Amino acid sequence: MNRWFAVLSVFLGLVLYPTSASADELRPAYIEMTEQSPGQWSLLWKASTNSRLGQTGEIIIPENCEVEGDRQREYSGSNILTRLLLRCHGPVQGQTIGLKGLELSTTDALVRIAPMGSAMQTVRLTPDQPSATLTKPSVISNVAATYTIIGVEHILLGFDHLFFVLALVLLLKGGWLVAKTVTAFTVAHSITLVGTTLGWLSLPSQPVEAVIALSIIFLAIEVVKAKPDDRRLSERFPWIVAFLFGLLHGFGFAGALAEIGLPEGDVPLALLTFNLGVEIGQLAIVAVALAALYVIRKLRSNWLHPTKTATAYGIGIISTYWFVERMIA
Repeated sequence: MNRWFAVLSVFLGLVLYPTSASADELRPAYIEMTEQSPGQWSLLWKASTNSRLGQTGEIIIPENCEVEGDRQREYSGSNILTRLLLRCHGPVQGQTIGLKGLELSTTDALVRIAPMGSAMQTVRLTPDQPSATLTKPSVISNVAATYTIIGVEHILLGFDHLFFVLALVLLLKGGWLVAKTVTAFTVAHSITLVGTTLGWLSLPSQPVEAVIALSIIFLAIEVVKAKPDDRRLSERFPWIVAFLFGLLHGFGFAGALAEIGLPEGDVPLALLTFNLGVEIGQLAIVAVALAALYVIRKLRSNWLHPTKTATAYGIGIISTYWFVERMIA
């Protein structure tokens, strides 16, 4: 019993901190520069109100640009929006844009530059590279690479979606069965992600996020109560369960993508590559989890069941916290 609680305590210690205290810190910031008339640009900067970047960060504007008028700041939901008008002397290509304070943050920033009469450029800033030199973009490769990376990061840092996939791996036996079930989850969340992003589907975000937490609690309970001689609902119909819950998770992905924004004129490509990135991230989770279970089975087979159960308890406890938090928010 002591070993049981030791494993569970270590798991909660590793997972609970980044899922609660730093959740908003992981949300990407967003900068958009749009040329409204020759030399006249509007700039929008969006950052989470709870992130260090949103509170203390500063925009690094191109050197050939100057601010005209007062900057405007307003709150929109959980974001701080900063708006500027810029007068730029000459093209912004070859100039530097960035965020002061990003190097002290744990998030990234997505920058979109939309000049008149030429292709939009998408740039990704990171804590390691908080500024970038604007060049004439190769639109297809630029947008595809950026949104693929964002998709991978969202599934790996979006702990609710990660926990759902991990719970599927814990519940099901056999790599092929897990792969087919995760594929059903992918197909389902792709449907609602695309439908919501294109404006065909809509659900309020708060109840959706609460039900997503419930879906993880359901799977955690299934893992804990699983018995070799009594197959539970999700073991008998894993593809159906994953598909139905995947539809809900797709609304969650769409909400995250709405926070980031999509490049005008390249929405289909951005959607496709974001979804591809999510799938790459899911497969990485499945591969790592299956490898870990395989190692435990080979080295200490009697540890396998307690490890699965302790992990499921940890997932269930954290997801219950999320559910309560999202219901009262």
